Amino acid sequence: MATIEHSAILAASPERVFALLERVEDFADYSDLIHSIESLGDERFRWHVHAVGRDWHFDVAITERQAPEALAWESLDGVENQGRYHLRPVDAGTEVSLTLTYRLGSKLLEKAVNKAATPLVNRVSRQILERVEQRL
Repeated sequence: MATIEHSAILAASPERVFALLERVEDFADYSDLIHSIESLGDERFRWHVHAVGRDWHFDVAITERQAPEALAWESLDGVENQGRYHLRPVDAGTEVSLTLTYRLGSKLLEKAVNKAATPLVNRVSRQILERVEQRL
C-alpha cells in the first residue's frame, strides 16, 4: 500500500480539535475539493469530491473514534484506502497527524499516483486543518 502523511500544530486543546474533526459532515466546509458529505448512518459517510479534473464518490466507515486521541476510517467501495488522524498535546496546542494509505493494485500505478496525490492530499489536509483552526 502507498502511504501519505501530513502533520500540523493547531493552537487549541486536543479536545477542541477532536470535537471538530469528529463532525465528518463538516469536512465539506473545510476544503474546496469536497463538495458534500452525506451521513449514511451507522458511522458511514458518502463523500462527493472533485479532484484531478474528475468527480469522485466513495463511501467510508469510521473504524476508530477515541476522543481526543484518534479518529480513523476505511473505504467501503472505490479505491481501497484507510486514514487516521492522531492528536497529541504539545506546548503550542495540538499536533494533528494524518496518515492515509491506499492500494491501487499495481505498484507502478501506485508510484505514479502517489507522486500526483501526495501534493494534493497535503494541500487538502493543510486546508482542512487551517479551516478547523479558524473555527476554533
